[in-house]
Amino acid sequence: MKYDADSVDEYIDKLPEERKEIISKLRELILENLPEGFEETLSYGMIGYVVPHSIYPEGYHVNHDEPLPFMALASQKNHIALYHSGIYIVPEIEEWFREEYSKRVDTKLDMGKSCIRFKNPKKIPFDLLEDLFGKINVDEYVKYYENSIKKK
Repeated sequence: MKYDADSVDEYIDKLPEERKEIISKLRELILENLPEGFEETLSYGMIGYVVPHSIYPEGYHVNHDEPLPFMALASQKNHIALYHSGIYIVPEIEEWFREEYSKRVDTKLDMGKSCIRFKNPKKIPFDLLEDLFGKINVDEYVKYYENSIKKK
């Protein structure tokens, strides 16, 4: 679901009560563990974490005016979504995440190419996500991103 907001705090304020606490907790974990250089923003109607133009002037290949997206956090109709581009473009990170998830969570992983869906807030593996958020730094991500674009 898209929430019309002008800031991350306003986005969170507009969430249903049962989602505010969990989104706030995930945001806090991201901000505490995300390597230096990424910036928090609102993008695509979600809380986004991007490589700013000051670090990567080329921006996103789809629209160079936009900074390079890395992660996003959203409250969707039936789940909380965490989008992580590192899982999508770095096979080792995806493999690590899938393996660790199965060790730490007793429910099946609901994941797309970069989207991890959490339908039950009580089953969110915060410790695993904390590890994931620090798994790749800005420079590494830009290199992986550029290599993935060249392949296409």
